[in-house]
Amino acid sequence: MITVSDKAKEKVARLIEDAHLDETYRLRASVAGGGCSGLSYKLDFDNEVRPMDQEFEDKGVRVVVDMKSFLYLAGTELDFSDGLNGKGFQFNNPNASRECGCGESFSV
Repeated sequence: MITVSDKAKEKVARLIEDAHLDETYRLRASVAGGGCSGLSYKLDFDNEVRPMDQEFEDKGVRVVVDMKSFLYLAGTELDFSDGLNGKGFQFNNPNASRECGCGESFSV
């Protein structure tokens, strides 16, 4: 499962509203090769659920993850920070053995 912090929930809701997206859109989390640690996180909005997707809902936020990415993201909490040390979504990923300083890439 992928969970969502209260701050991330608020930010996702604001982004959906600002983009005028309807209730068919979900937050798509995925992992791609790249970044300084080998794998990088990606977030998008998507209104399509593919046959092998895993779908979760936490605090009213629907999150969709393809099966390959789910192997890396299982148990992850999506958070949002607007503090002095950086602003943006953060992945609190228990599967990551190493993360880069900016938190945008990881390795297992």
